[in-house]
Parts: sequence; structure tokens; C-alpha cells
Amino acid sequence: MTQATALPTASAFSLDPSDPLNDLRMSEKSRPLYEHVKRFIVETVNPMAEKYNALGEGRTGAERWEYAPGQLDLLNAAKNQAKKEGLWNFFLPDSNTGEGLSNLDYAYIAAELGKSPMASECMNCSAPDTGNMEVLERVGTPAQKEKWLKPLLDGEIRSAYAMTEVGFASSDAKNVATSAVLEGDEWVINGEKHYISGAGSPRCKILITMVRSSPDAAPHQQQSMILIPKDTPGVNIIGPMHVFSEDHAPHGHMHIVFDNVRVPKDNMLLGEGRGFEISQLRLGPGRIHHCMRSIGQAEKALELLVKRGISREAFGKQLVWLGGNVEIISRARIDIEAMRMMVLKAAKAMDVLGNREARVWVHMVKAMVPQRVCEIIDQAIQMYGALGVSQKTPLAKMYASQRTLRLADGPDEVHHLVVGRHEIRATESAVEDMSATMVWRN
Repeated sequence: MTQATALPTASAFSLDPSDPLNDLRMSEKSRPLYEHVKRFIVETVNPMAEKYNALGEGRTGAERWEYAPGQLDLLNAAKNQAKKEGLWNFFLPDSNTGEGLSNLDYAYIAAELGKSPMASECMNCSAPDTGNMEVLERVGTPAQKEKWLKPLLDGEIRSAYAMTEVGFASSDAKNVATSAVLEGDEWVINGEKHYISGAGSPRCKILITMVRSSPDAAPHQQQSMILIPKDTPGVNIIGPMHVFSEDHAPHGHMHIVFDNVRVPKDNMLLGEGRGFEISQLRLGPGRIHHCMRSIGQAEKALELLVKRGISREAFGKQLVWLGGNVEIISRARIDIEAMRMMVLKAAKAMDVLGNREARVWVHMVKAMVPQRVCEIIDQAIQMYGALGVSQKTPLAKMYASQRTLRLADGPDEVHHLVVGRHEIRATESAVEDMSATMVWRN
């Protein structure tokens, strides 16, 4: 019997030391940037964020959807300083627009950004703008880039990505029902979407919107992405969708009805029916960024857990030595390191194999990271007791953010489906190959 043909590296998850997927070192050229980002967060972002948050305290009603006096001045000063120091737009992989970082190099930096809630915005690396800018850079026309990409890259405006719909299971993007019908030189859009993150911000000016433009085409060629300025007549913002009872003003996650919204024909991205193709550009890097920022949050939660456990005593012992807390701390550290290696390898797979071929790695980390980070944050909350769910620590907001990611980037079940299906098909292929090459001898 001859041996079956070896499966490709992406399927076999090779431990071959010569496989480039297994070299997870940050490039030497990016190390100075990485160290610079860490210093900037400590020296500029964190002090600014404390003042920024204090200015916004106590605001109620409609005023919460505008910036408090002085907030934008603080934020813009930090952003201008980041530009001055060259800490700007480095999320774009292999790009002349930003720092030209690989996905792997940016993954290391994103973990640091995740430790500070305002770090990403100060360096113009915030979602959903990062994914939207990458889409515009890759597939936008010169006119689209001039009108929307340029002010986004300059940090002058924000954007939103409108996909999730009220009446349909949006985890299957083929269900997108918001219609776009071409009438003359205009697309007419009708539909209803919700949880459109960032659309509540007064600085949000453009929505990249997933629509169904070609209902008679093949299932994966019915959807398109189209640019809709937020102030277009017929874009009706009904109000914010709450996340664990928080509306996240002024950023918001908005419920929007598109009522006969008309935009120029030229607002279509890449071409009619190419929405799925564009989504492959957008979702891979964005999901990696989220995962590395999540690991930064897990680091912060573990730090808070340990400090709290050391600082408090009960029943004659420090809290860290009670019950199973030592093992909880150990498992948190072990899992953080395991998650970090997984995400770095997913980033490297994107660099080596490309976004499409690396998608199984991306789905693996999306299935793994938010769930385990939620558990670590929850354990830190438990160590703090009632304070852990209060406004006095960042843990409650961190937990809500991570729990939401288990839905926002696709539900856990979809990620497990993709990974499990990949494994089953790889095994089926190996079995078929082996059967086909069997040679029976007397």
C-alpha cells in the first residue's frame, strides 16, 4: 500500500520548523514602533482618557449624543500628537498609506491597544473605521478615495458598517434583504438594519452598507456593498440598540431604516454582486485586530484580579490564597499565552497564505478568544465582589464588550462550523486519496 499524498500545510497544521507559518517573531523593523506605541499609551493616552471621561460624567438625554465641551479638544490634541510622532494608520497591512505592517507585526501592537479603551482612536486604528478604510483603499475608485478615504485616514470623520438586519439571521450573509434597485443613475435603497456600531456618533459621515442588488444571481453574487452618506434623505436613525442596558453614547449601535434612500450609481463598491468578495477583504484582518485587543483586555483583567487578591484579606488569608484562586490565576495566564500564540499564527497565516486561504485560522481564534477572555474577566469580577459589576472598575464594560464580540464578528457556532467542516473535509480527502492508491498484493 502506498502512502496518501500529504495534505497542504493549511490543512495539516504542520509542526515543520521550516514552515514559515511557525515563525511568529515580530520583524526587527517594527520593534521600535511597538515600543513607541507602548510609551505613547502610558504617557499621552491614559492621562488624556482620564480627563476626557471626567468631562463626560453626569450628562443626560440628548446631550449624551454630542461631545461634552472640551472632550474633542482633548481627543484631537492626542491625535495630533500621535500624528506628529508617526503613530498613525499603522493598521493597514503592506500598505503605502500607513506603516506597511504585516498582519503579524500589527497583531503585537493591537494587543497593546486593547489595554487602553481610547488608544485605538488616538492613533486612528479604531473599528469599524479600520475595516472600512481597508476596503476603500483596496477597492475604492479614485473619486471614492478622495471623498471618503482621505478624511478617514486624516482622522477628520468616522464611519460605520451597516450589515446586521432586524428580521433576518445575519450570521448567514446570504439572508441580507435590504434592497438596492438601480433607477437611472441612482441606486434606491430600502430596508431595516440594527446594531450599526458608530452610526450614532456626530462624527460618523459615511455608511458602507451591505445590500441585495441582484436577487436573480447565484446566491453568493446577489449582495453588493454601497456607500451611503449618513445625512442622505431617507436614512432614518430610529435610536440606539442597547448592549447590556448601555447605549454607548455617543458612539452608539443604531437602529436604522432606509426609506427610498437614493445615492449615485457610482457609490457602488467594486461592482454589482461583489459584496461577498469585499467582505473577505474586510473581515479577516478586522477579526484578528479584535482578537489581539481582546487578549490585551484579558491581560488587564488578570492584572486587576491579582492586585485585588493581594490587597484584600478574608478568613485570615489574602484572597488569592483562598479556595481555587491560585489555580484560576494559573489557568488565566496559561490560556492568555495559548490565545496569543494562536492569534499570532492566524495573523502569520494571513501574511503567508492570504486572507481567503487563512480563513480557518481566523475562525479558530474567533471561536476561542472572546469566550475565554469573557471567562477571565468574569473571574476578575468575582475577585472584586460587588465592585466588579459597578462603575468603579472597568471590568463590567470589558465583560460586556467581550460578550458582544461572540456575536458581532459572527456567532461562535458559525466559527466552529467552519473549523469543524474544514477538518472533516480534510479527513475525507485523505481517506479518498488513500483508497485510490491502495495496491493489493498476494
